[in-house]
Amino acid sequence: MLAILISVRFHNGRYHGTADWPPSPARLFQALVAAAANPGLDQASRESLAWLEDLNAPSVAAPAMQVGQHVALFVPNNDLDAKGGDIRRVAEIRGATKRIRPRLFDANVPLLYAWQFDAREECAVHAGHLCTIAERLYQLGRGVDMAWALAEVIDSDELERRLEAYPGAIYRPCDGGEGAPLDCPEHGSLDSLCERQAANGQRFASTARGTLLLTQAPKPRFRSVRYNSPTTRLLFDLRDTVKSASPFAPWPLTRSAELVQRVRGEVDAEGVPQSGATRKLWDALPDLHGQIASALIGRHPTDAEKSRRVRIVPLPSIGHAHASRDIRRVLVEIPSNCPLRPDDIAWAFSGLELSSRGVDIETGEIVGDQVSVVQLVRAVDDSMLAHYGIGADRASRVWRSVTPIALPESAARRHSEPARLRGEAKGGQERLTEHQRAASAVLQALRHAGVRASAVSVNVRREPFETKGSRVELFSPGTRFAKERLWHVEITFAEPTQGPLILGDGRYAGLGLMAPVSSTVAGVHAFSIVDGLAQGAANTIELARALRRAVMARVQEVPGAKTKLSAFFSGHAEDGTPARRNAEPHLAFAFDATSNRLLVIAPHVLERRSPRSEERNHLSRLDAALNGFRELLAGSAGRLCVAPSPVDDASDMLFGRSREWASVTPYVVTRHAKEKSAVAAIVGDVRAECRRVGLPEPRVEASDVRGIAGLGLTGNVRLTFQVAVAGPISLGRDRHFGGGLFGHSPESP
Repeated sequence: MLAILISVRFHNGRYHGTADWPPSPARLFQALVAAAANPGLDQASRESLAWLEDLNAPSVAAPAMQVGQHVALFVPNNDLDAKGGDIRRVAEIRGATKRIRPRLFDANVPLLYAWQFDAREECAVHAGHLCTIAERLYQLGRGVDMAWALAEVIDSDELERRLEAYPGAIYRPCDGGEGAPLDCPEHGSLDSLCERQAANGQRFASTARGTLLLTQAPKPRFRSVRYNSPTTRLLFDLRDTVKSASPFAPWPLTRSAELVQRVRGEVDAEGVPQSGATRKLWDALPDLHGQIASALIGRHPTDAEKSRRVRIVPLPSIGHAHASRDIRRVLVEIPSNCPLRPDDIAWAFSGLELSSRGVDIETGEIVGDQVSVVQLVRAVDDSMLAHYGIGADRASRVWRSVTPIALPESAARRHSEPARLRGEAKGGQERLTEHQRAASAVLQALRHAGVRASAVSVNVRREPFETKGSRVELFSPGTRFAKERLWHVEITFAEPTQGPLILGDGRYAGLGLMAPVSSTVAGVHAFSIVDGLAQGAANTIELARALRRAVMARVQEVPGAKTKLSAFFSGHAEDGTPARRNAEPHLAFAFDATSNRLLVIAPHVLERRSPRSEERNHLSRLDAALNGFRELLAGSAGRLCVAPSPVDDASDMLFGRSREWASVTPYVVTRHAKEKSAVAAIVGDVRAECRRVGLPEPRVEASDVRGIAGLGLTGNVRLTFQVAVAGPISLGRDRHFGGGLFGHSPESP
């Protein structure tokens, strides 16, 4: 493979083109067409440009950039469409303000565009002619963006070496994803540009009445291609290099901010680094002190400088309910437009020493002659990154904070005001107001961090969401954040979001790290009721039936769905009779009053088996139907606002593992055995139901047993198994509508 590499240099390091950075390949193609058409577009140039537009999208390399200040230009408004296209009425159009915001970059670093092609003779001829055209290029972008270009034909290996040594960001075309869209030439782009040029010469036309009309020229034809310039991530282990085999040297979770400070290094009053990775770079690269200060120190940075800043992220050990959450790894994130080279930054952090002789790594105390040399060592195993949502398939809707989020200053100041100044309310009402304000501040933190995903629910608290976490007050000492600014947060997004997710004013100081919460119970959809539930509305059957109606309606709206729903969704056979639960398994719907949530449970989950082939198709349709489910009309129970809720199978009272289970909703027998007492009948029926769904036979205790007209024998049941079993457990006659639901306490064995 060969490549035509076009290097473009600007005269003054400013680019005024709108919307795109780097300048798109389509802009370069237009500039090449303009260069080739001066004085006229000959046949050889046409053929070479047509050949170029048929190639795959090129790779692009661009220097580090920052956004300049807005410049306002006051110009006439040329929108004649508002006046019927009559040129004589141009005076009636008011002036318009055009705002320009240039991109600033190092003019000594060229932009690179590389198209690859097969090494055939005719391709080499076209590539050689394009090199000649590139030498005639005179601008790229707006008319003020004067530039010149140099093109050459090189092989693919040389191209990769050039890109590897390039001191900027590399953008490569990718299939889909969330990369930046750039316009690229496609087949027919050259013809569309020629048509636009010809149409611009005939924009004015006269009508029969003598009216002069202005017509718009057709737009050029380009295709949008996603370009991915990923953040460079370096993962380091905290290792005690003095001890045998260099084991992990855990750092306390609550001192995450201190760890970042020590890794980055102390800075004196004049802004000169005294230690850490910043000092190593400062000594090794004396000509780049300004870039080092901007990328690593970042004192009072602007928004543009924050996007170029290196971020040091301590990673607590998570992924298991019993993980200690001590910090054993440090992630270093280098943005694509960072002014420093990634390999220089990797060198600065590799082997960095955090503590030495006589210092205890956990307490910081002087311990005499004890030696504890803790260093950053490049990690071999990066599996911990998956627990923080980093990876192509690691998106999640629900995220929880591992280290607390420092809310924006204005919100925190409001929280810290004396209660008498806020108009203190009685009881828990003031606490609720404070939490609501904190939740609103979380949305502001999302905007500051550039998170585009829409949050449908936010839960804030001072206590950690996980048992091994720490309260927010313990993270405040030694930082610039008062404890009132710190909150643990759970966010539910409308769509799955990838990590890493780091929020708040402390996101560059070791705080605000979040981890995804994924349901490990496949086939279960849970929705928390955010608002709208009528007071005293605790009829589980009524809410379950309302949920069933909503699900069936949404399934029918899925593209490709059949007009008549299958028994899997409706619970009824084709003749309208109730579906037989063994021959025609169907969904179960439940209202969990203890957690104020609604559940949709697939039959294979309740029956403890793998889904059948046909059921998998139904489940895919169910997933599509429930995407975006936010409101439920539940009759007298109210108009409910709902949000997706995670199911943690380790601690959830309905889905965890336990030996002892008790009724959450009353159990209704499937049939009342004759010649037995009511208690004996319900005990025997429960045991039969357990065998049917694959549960081991438990010891059954029944209480509050009574008969209800039109329903049957019902009561509360307690199950004790010989070994711990996993939920959910839903048994009995009305189990498909939330009856016979069992739960356990998270503390139970």
